[in-house]
Amino acid sequence: MANNIIEVLRERGFVKQTVYEEELIKMLGEKSCTFYVGFDPTADSLHIGHYIPLMAMAHMQRAGHRPIVLIGGGTAMVGDPSGRSDMRSMMTKETIDHNIECFKKQMARFLDFSEGKAIIVNNADWLLNLNYVDFLREIGSTFSVNKMLTAECFKQRLEKGLSFLEFNYMLMQAYDFLVLFREYACDLEFGGDDQWNNILAGADLIRRKEQKPSFAMTFPLLTTSDGIKMGKTQKGALWLDATKTTPYDFYQYWRNIEDESVNKCFKLLTFLPLEEIEELTKYQDERMNKAKIRLAYEITTLIHGKAIADEVQAQVEAAFSGDVNQMPVKEVPGVSSVIDVLVASGIAASRGEARRLIEGGGVSVDDRKIEKFDELIPDGLNDFILHKGKKTHVRIIVK
Repeated sequence: MANNIIEVLRERGFVKQTVYEEELIKMLGEKSCTFYVGFDPTADSLHIGHYIPLMAMAHMQRAGHRPIVLIGGGTAMVGDPSGRSDMRSMMTKETIDHNIECFKKQMARFLDFSEGKAIIVNNADWLLNLNYVDFLREIGSTFSVNKMLTAECFKQRLEKGLSFLEFNYMLMQAYDFLVLFREYACDLEFGGDDQWNNILAGADLIRRKEQKPSFAMTFPLLTTSDGIKMGKTQKGALWLDATKTTPYDFYQYWRNIEDESVNKCFKLLTFLPLEEIEELTKYQDERMNKAKIRLAYEITTLIHGKAIADEVQAQVEAAFSGDVNQMPVKEVPGVSSVIDVLVASGIAASRGEARRLIEGGGVSVDDRKIEKFDELIPDGLNDFILHKGKKTHVRIIVK
């Protein structure tokens, strides 16, 4: 390997925390390593919060290391308290199995699963049939409750009440790492930085039980320059599934991010070489718009494929140029008011939001600005352009 993969990940902004770093760098430079990242199947699609771990896994695989995708079919039946102020809802086994199948399809865009180059395992296979007393004796005996209570993932939950069910989560995730170490020679776990305590617990458990090296690394969470988590839109989370977040909306999200985040997002969320990224983002003026267009195109291509990215980009360009035939189209059922059109088309998430947009002067129908929140669509007008601000332009067809 020309560069140690840790240095590649660090240069692109992936490395937040590590443990036994000198040993880890040495190991990754000397041999092909097996590593894992866990994904709890709490929805039927991955979202943008999963994107950084998937990209890191792809970089690792390209450097000759083997990824294990751990699907938390067992842990999802308990619920991870990390980063939560409330308890997660329980899920049925059927729902979890369906979500796992959805994950597999999306992950195939990032990872090569052929010939065992990457594998998927489900911790339900070993967690659901555990003997509780044996588990407590082998695993629970190595954990200090006092030390666990100092972990950030538990501290913020103690104020509202931490259930014993959730308290077991750290032990279960640590045990996952031990099982993968024993079964697949996996000696490195990756995850988001909110998982640091859980990941560290697993590395520590292996060193205690097996007296052999094991390692932990976390990635930064994707945030704006103000520290606000990225990936939240007016309609909710930014999903990788086209039926949950349309490719057009997905593209537009990245096209409209703040200038300060463009360089970081290029490094974390695309495979563009660093030199090209620096060239694209070196101008802190209107030329940053060209960089955003490239960023949106690259990310949309990775998630939805080149054909869809090309189509979306053509729609966006048409919206700005006024080419009606290439503009994104929303068909809405018979509606009488502009507010109804905004909500039915998904441009506004609620009537309250639609009203605020209109009262703020940000809505136009064709070339006419809408002045009143209760303004009606003129009789017979069933094909028109709806504008929201300067960046959203959609052809509306009233059915």
